[in-house]
Amino acid sequence: MYNSTMKNFCDKDEFSLEKIGIVYNSNSNGYEKTVEEIKFELERHGLDYVVTNIDSLDSTVTFAIVAGGDGTLLRAARFYAKYYIPVFGINLGRLGFLAQSSPNDIKNSIEKIINGDTKCEERLMLSATPGRLSALNDIVIKSENFSRTARLFVSVNGDTICNYMADGLIVSTPTGSTAYNISAGGPILVPRLNAFIIVPICPHSLNARPLVIPSNEKIEITSVDNTKKLKMSADGQTTYTVPENCKITIKRHKNKARLLLLNDQSFYSVLKQKLYWGMPNNR
Repeated sequence: MYNSTMKNFCDKDEFSLEKIGIVYNSNSNGYEKTVEEIKFELERHGLDYVVTNIDSLDSTVTFAIVAGGDGTLLRAARFYAKYYIPVFGINLGRLGFLAQSSPNDIKNSIEKIINGDTKCEERLMLSATPGRLSALNDIVIKSENFSRTARLFVSVNGDTICNYMADGLIVSTPTGSTAYNISAGGPILVPRLNAFIIVPICPHSLNARPLVIPSNEKIEITSVDNTKKLKMSADGQTTYTVPENCKITIKRHKNKARLLLLNDQSFYSVLKQKLYWGMPNNR
C-alpha cells in the first residue's frame, strides 16, 4: 500500500499524492470506463482521490489526473497553475499531444507515478489584456469579422516590429508551438525554452515571417484601422472582443503550468509518435 506521506519530486519542489483529483470531460468518448479504471488502480494502491468534472475543478487536491483531449488538459492545467498543482493527461481525444498516457496503459502509468519514474516540467503561460486572458498554448487575434483581413501594428518593448495585413496573428508559447502555430508555418520550440513565437496567419506579404522572442519581453498590438474591432482568444477556449482604439498587451504570465511526464517519453519521441516527425511519407 502506498504511504501518502511519501513525495515525488518536481523541479526540486515536492508534490504529494495525498489527495488525487480525477478530472474528466463528459463530452469525451469512453470517459466513464476510463474514470473507473483510474479509481480501481488508485484504490488498489490505497490512494485517496476525488472525482470532478472539468467544469467544477477542486483546488484542494495535490495532484490531478486528467481524462480527456488536449482541450481538457489545457483547461485543467491553466486552472491548477495558480495552485502549483501538477497534472497528468490520459488521452481520450484525437491527437492528445500533451497527454502522456492512453486508456490502455492506465495501470502501467499509475505505477510509474507512484514509483517516481516521472519528471515534472514547468511550462510558460501567456497573459493578455484587456480581458485578463491566460493561455498555455496561444493567444490568437483576428478581426471581429472573421471574413475580413486584419491590419495589425505590432511592437515589442516599444520597438516597432511590423505592420501586418493578415487573417490574424498568433502569439504562441513553446508548448503551443505544436498547435495552431505549426499549422500557420511557425517553428516548433522545445518546451523548456524561455521564448514566445509571433506568427501571422496567411499574411498578405512574402516578407512577413514568424519571429521568436525572449519570454520576458512585452508584445503590444493595435488595429491599424481603429474603426474595426478585434477578437482575441486564449487556447481556442476563451474569447474576448477588444474595444475600439484599445491596445492589446501580451506578456509572460506570472504562473506556470506544471505537467507531469513519464521518464520514458521525451519531447522528441512524442514528435515522432504523434506528428510522425521526420518519418517518410510512405510510412
